[in-house]
Amino acid sequence: MDITIQQTFLPHSDPDASLAFYRDVLGFEVRNDVGYGGMRWITVGPPSQPDVSIVLYPPNADPGITEDERRTIAEMMAKGTYGHIILSTKDLDGTFERVQARGAEVVQEPTEQPYGVRDCAFRDPAGNLIRINERR
Repeated sequence: MDITIQQTFLPHSDPDASLAFYRDVLGFEVRNDVGYGGMRWITVGPPSQPDVSIVLYPPNADPGITEDERRTIAEMMAKGTYGHIILSTKDLDGTFERVQARGAEVVQEPTEQPYGVRDCAFRDPAGNLIRINERR
């Protein structure tokens, strides 16, 4: 089989803040920005990977969830326990310094993990955990 990753989804609570974070802080390009019914879906991705995208979506857009589920999602997003993604870079220290200097909320400075990965972590404006691994 030849299966690849094309898109993944992360929720946003403020489309403009999320767009600014992924475009201006992480340096991703904007591939699509679609509004419908007062909501926005923004597709971003690293310029070096044109076939891989992150869709930033309004979590309330799913008509199949209940009001209780919407509240739970909002609570989990506020705590930073709902969405997460792992990115990678060859220069972890340089990437950490640039992302931190651009105002991202630092969760963890570059650290050698006991499970064999060196990484750091940030939160995006919606509370999603963004881990960045060092490619070796």
